[in-house]
Formats: sequence, C-alpha cells, structure tokens
Amino acid sequence: MNIGFIGLGLMGRPMALHLAKAGHRLHLWARRPAALEAFAEVDAALHASPAEVAAHAEVVFTMVADAPDVEAVALGAEGLASGARPGLVLVDMSTINPNAARQIGGQLAARGIAFIDAPVSGGETGAINASLTIMAGGEPEIFERVRPLFEVLGKSVTLIGGVGAGQVAKACNQILTGVGVMAVAEAFNFAARNEVDVSKVRTALLGGFAASRILENHGQRMLDRNFKPGFKAWMHQKDLRIVMEEAHRLGLMLPASAATAQLFNAMVGSGMGEDDSIAALKLLEKMSSAE
Repeated sequence: MNIGFIGLGLMGRPMALHLAKAGHRLHLWARRPAALEAFAEVDAALHASPAEVAAHAEVVFTMVADAPDVEAVALGAEGLASGARPGLVLVDMSTINPNAARQIGGQLAARGIAFIDAPVSGGETGAINASLTIMAGGEPEIFERVRPLFEVLGKSVTLIGGVGAGQVAKACNQILTGVGVMAVAEAFNFAARNEVDVSKVRTALLGGFAASRILENHGQRMLDRNFKPGFKAWMHQKDLRIVMEEAHRLGLMLPASAATAQLFNAMVGSGMGEDDSIAALKLLEKMSSAE
C-alpha cells in the first residue's frame, strides 16, 4: 500500500521503518529535514506538505505531540484534508484528549475522510521491537482495513469502540502506569531511607501480590540508575494533564491521578522533563534529602 507517515520522532521513526520493511511505500513529510535522514535507503517519497502526502496515500499515520498538532496536520493550511483522495483513512497514533479526537474525527468525516484514534503503549522499546499495544477507536469496517498495518507495529491490537475510545483506553493506561511508577519509586525510596537492600526488597515483592510489570521492568531500571528516556517525564506529565482535563469535564474525583500529576509537574519543574518518567525516584530522593 501507499502509506503516509507524519511524526518521525522517537517512536514514529521506527514505526514507519517497520511499515517500509513490510513492503509498503512510504510518503513522508516532516517539519525538520533531519527527521527524514533515516529513510534514505527505504522506499519512501518525501513531500512538501501534509496535503501532498494525502494526495499519494491510502492510509496516513500521524504520531505527534498533542491535539493541536494533530489538528494542524489534519485540518490546517496545507493539511491532510486539503489534499486527501477519496477513501483516505487517517490513523492518529498520538496520545490526545478523547474529546479532541472525537471533534477531529467529526470534522474529517464531514470531508469524507475516515478517522481512527489508535494510541499505543510500549514506549520507544515497543516501537523498535514492533511489540506495541494498540488501542483503537473507530468504525469496525475501517479498523479491519488497517488491522494488517497495526499488526506490523504491535503484538496486541484491540478495537475499543467508536472514535475517541482508543484515547480513553490510553488515558486509563497512563493512570495505571503513572501511579505505578510513583508507587515503586516511593517504595524504593522508603526502603533506602530505612537502610535496607532495595534489590532484595524488590525480589521479595515480586513473589507476592505487589508483583507487577512496572516493579519488574522499571524497578530494575531504577536499581540500575538507568534514567535514559524511553518515555520522557514531560510526556507522562502531558498525558496526566489529559486525564485531569477529562476528570474536570466529567466531574470525576481521581485522587491518585491528581497526586501523580503534581509529582510529574514537579519533575518537569525540577529540570527532569527529558529524563525517563522513572526518574521520579530521583525527585523523591531529592525531596527526602532536603530536610
């Protein structure tokens, strides 16, 4: 197929390369020319605007930072909608507000463009290994058309419901992972301040009901002091902002999410925004030593 891809950053780049390796012809546009360098040796055409990408593609993927970026690429001047061929499907794999996804999907539908919101979990490692978890929202028949492409990118692909439902599932994921990271960081800092071997505490906890993938994977990275970003703290801050925006819209009380959102705010405010979100441990250590 002719596949458009916009958003060739930390995760978008390996995802697009997987699609090329699967035999699809890529049509690319990027704000930064450097983002296109990785595609010099694959079957990829470079275009001057999103509109040009849409004119050549059957399906376009976007993987950008937030809702305003999706809206600009899809509906702005020289956006995808202005160059779309009949039957174009836009698959947005960014993490944005569910209500924003519904509004963008509605505007695209009015112009004859199908829309699927399909945020992912798995971080940079999942993108590189094509092992992402994909949570989709959209019409079932459109989802089935793009499912083979999703299966190139991930190992778990689920249609959650209509447009916006994928973003709701991703918000739930970010609640669980954000609170989970903070919980592990708190436990490790508590153990360390009690002068016990944190690695042995982790081993013991993995044998009981406290066991989790976050304790197993991120916990080991915390022990190794490996704060190299796979998922940056500012990204989790943004995702929990989306959660809290929806909580305000719906009148929901989300106390653990609210506290965790504030801790990610503190990370970014303390200059740790470019670190992995597991650098929450460093924040707690810093706060503990400031007595």
